[in-house]
Amino acid sequence: MIASPLPDLVGRHRECAALEDLLVGLRQGGSRVLVIRGEAGIGKSVLLQYLAEQASRVKVTWAHGIEADMELPYASLHQLCAPFLDELDALPEPQRDALRVAFGMAAGDPPDRFLVGLAVLTLLTRASETRPVLVLVDDAQWLDQVSLQTLEFVARRLLAEAVGMAFAVRDPEGQAALTGLPALQIGGLETAAAGELLEAAVGGRLEKRVRDRFVAEMHGNPLALLEFSRDRSAAELAYGLDSFSHPTPQGPVASRVERDFASRLRSLPEATRTLLLIAAAEPVGDARLLVRAAALLKITPHAAPAKAAGLIEFGESVRFRHPLVRSAVYRGAASAERRAVHRALAEATDPILDPDRRAWHAAQAADGPDEEVAAGLEQAADRARQRGGIAAEAVLLERAAEVTPDRRPRGRRALAAAEAHFSAAAPDRATELATVAELCPLSALDRARLARLRARILFARSRSDEAAPLLLDAAAQFTAAGSPLARETYLEAISATIFAGRVHGPTGARAAAIAARGSGAPPSGSEAADLLLDGVSALLADGYETGVPALRGALELLAHEELGTRESTVRWLLLVPVALEAFIHYAWDLHAWDTLSSRAVRLARDIGALGALPPALIYAGGVHIHYGDFAEAARMVDEADALAAATGHAPHKYATLVLAAWRGEADVAAGIIEEAKQRADQRGEVSLLGAMGYIQGVLYNGLARYEEALQAARTGIEHDGFNFTGLSLVEHVEAATRCGELDQAKASLDRLVELTRAADSGWARGASARSQALLADGDEADHLYRTAIVEFGRGSVAVEVARTHLLYGEWLRRTNRRSLARKHLRTAYEMFDGMRAQAFAERARRELHATGEHVRARETMPTSALTPQESQVATLAADGMTNAKIGAELFISPHTVEWHLRKVYTKLGINSRRALPVALASSAAADTDDESMMRVS
Repeated sequence: MIASPLPDLVGRHRECAALEDLLVGLRQGGSRVLVIRGEAGIGKSVLLQYLAEQASRVKVTWAHGIEADMELPYASLHQLCAPFLDELDALPEPQRDALRVAFGMAAGDPPDRFLVGLAVLTLLTRASETRPVLVLVDDAQWLDQVSLQTLEFVARRLLAEAVGMAFAVRDPEGQAALTGLPALQIGGLETAAAGELLEAAVGGRLEKRVRDRFVAEMHGNPLALLEFSRDRSAAELAYGLDSFSHPTPQGPVASRVERDFASRLRSLPEATRTLLLIAAAEPVGDARLLVRAAALLKITPHAAPAKAAGLIEFGESVRFRHPLVRSAVYRGAASAERRAVHRALAEATDPILDPDRRAWHAAQAADGPDEEVAAGLEQAADRARQRGGIAAEAVLLERAAEVTPDRRPRGRRALAAAEAHFSAAAPDRATELATVAELCPLSALDRARLARLRARILFARSRSDEAAPLLLDAAAQFTAAGSPLARETYLEAISATIFAGRVHGPTGARAAAIAARGSGAPPSGSEAADLLLDGVSALLADGYETGVPALRGALELLAHEELGTRESTVRWLLLVPVALEAFIHYAWDLHAWDTLSSRAVRLARDIGALGALPPALIYAGGVHIHYGDFAEAARMVDEADALAAATGHAPHKYATLVLAAWRGEADVAAGIIEEAKQRADQRGEVSLLGAMGYIQGVLYNGLARYEEALQAARTGIEHDGFNFTGLSLVEHVEAATRCGELDQAKASLDRLVELTRAADSGWARGASARSQALLADGDEADHLYRTAIVEFGRGSVAVEVARTHLLYGEWLRRTNRRSLARKHLRTAYEMFDGMRAQAFAERARRELHATGEHVRARETMPTSALTPQESQVATLAADGMTNAKIGAELFISPHTVEWHLRKVYTKLGINSRRALPVALASSAAADTDDESMMRVS
């Protein structure tokens, strides 16, 4: 049983109970996460300490966020993982190498920060095999950004590991940190408890009105009450007289406490204050470093007065009583005093073992421009980049620019800092530094980089076509400078115009393509990237007949390009979305789509690029939708959304919407569609409106709401978009013929035939034949429907095969060929019912009923007993993969894999992984048998 709260945790029974529940669950082998939130001094650190003291039979590891340490990447994470690094060699090689590079223990390519997160998850999981592990993080808002992101990733991926995590976050500074995790909000003490704490501190009772006034002024903040009462007796406060001689400072409680600490500093000897300033400026708490710095300042370390004042603790490490003491010491010192202390710390810091911290102290010591200091910071920034610390790289480069004496290198460093800030998702700071760079003399290449950066910032803020001219200008500048970045930037400009929904006009994609072709830009260094730009430019500038074959060649090369380095793989992963999002539908090639998206998923998993994996999964899910495997598509969407949540990104609602449309789930789709339209209007994402037109066309055609399908598909066509035009035309022809709008149908058919002719693929030929059949009669229509079924089959587009059987069956019924109609309608129903495309299945069922064949509608019944994650784990285990390999594949820990497998065994009625292949096959067969019983009666 856990002990009762410590004496100084007055009024915190609710909070202590929550912490005790965390420990109970942890000792029972479950994962637990808790974020303790509240203002400075409210008691968060004390609650973490209480949790640590109650954690018997648990391994406890700490990390303390320090504001001055925020610029050093992975500093806090290294501190937290230090006790477990003897297990580093036991990690899978990619994880081990990523962690070693991140911690500066080895050189290598900058690791993906989420692969580092998986490594930390695996490390903590291994450590928990003998005893549960409890991770405590105080002042999480001051962690360096990449450490905080990594720990948040770990917290969101915990499931079946005996690992607990508790974070203390100061509000309001940390309001944006760790959102969505289980939280415990800490407020001020209730009046009675706060009064009890105050009276205990002063050693006597106070008159109630006086006591309550002090409590109200301190808002029940425990630290404020304790510091206010320090060295004051009950007698001094008995009638509130202390308020006359020592007025209570106004303002936020944290500021009051800090001022109280500052007032205590003034009574200390000068040497002691300097010693405290050294400790405040040196965030690691290294006592030996403090002594060396003190010697350089020619002071004798004399800590007794500071210890007596309750401000600091000295031992192997140096620790302030509270973070507000540190800030009071540092802010209370004169700027000259701070610079002197940083100068001493820079000299005392080992240049080999800790060059980055030495460079940072040297920068803080500089009282003016200093090229040597700036060069040191630039080198530190490069090391931060190599470890994957983009945010730290940005801050170090920014400081380097500030202390650079000459304007030309200052501009270059400011531009590099702006680019790093943009990569770290800080566009406002990037804009400010871009302005600094613009005021300095820049080389032609740097001016081009600046132009591209400004365009990227504009595009990130609003997906309008205003960014395209800027990107084209940047590409022209890169071309003039002979830079290989030119072709990449032209492709980026074309992609931006397509995303904004502008193909025609002076700022459209076609104009951009013509400019790219006539630029004479040098090769980019990637044959696939160059060929993709050539193919895209031909498609836009010359039309489908010339452009589509060139585009298909680019996609083929992209699918099989050799990637020898991590850098080339990362570049490939950035290039593939351009091909898949904007141009794949013009090739009408599901096999190429499958090859590219599957390779993107595999490569993202191989190098641990969790930022690239969710969109790759979405692209792959789109392939499976067209294959008619909605269950696999849903599994991929679920994994993508789980990873997006774990990495702090928005879920990919587009894929959810496409699935809902094919399933006929109008209620699910409605909210997502409305939200997407609002976002498109607000951000100028016209192409998104085109996509919504296609998706709603599918939805409403499936539901036989043809008037709505007609309007939606027309919207998809009329928006001057690009990527979904062909698919919208298909939906429009069907809806228009059903609504009797034959002129509209013929106009869309003419465009569709032109568009599909160049592709010459099974998918393209099937779409053209079926759409022509809808406007044909007699033997011609019959021949076209049969042709469409064959061609869609060649293209493996199962959903369209099923739709063609449905449309053919409907046509046959209307021509009184009921027997043959039943055959095709039954095929359509069985295909759609197996896919769970319920709206299309219901449409086929009604048509069958009209032919005289009775089919029961599907009753509500559970699909597979396995969740998408369980199904994925089971499939990989059945293929012979170990738990460790499955965990690395899915970015979960081996313990979570085992947890899922135990649930799979129970649901399938087996007791080992050897039985999985047969059990999974039997389960699939059983689902099929159950479905067949629901069909024809």
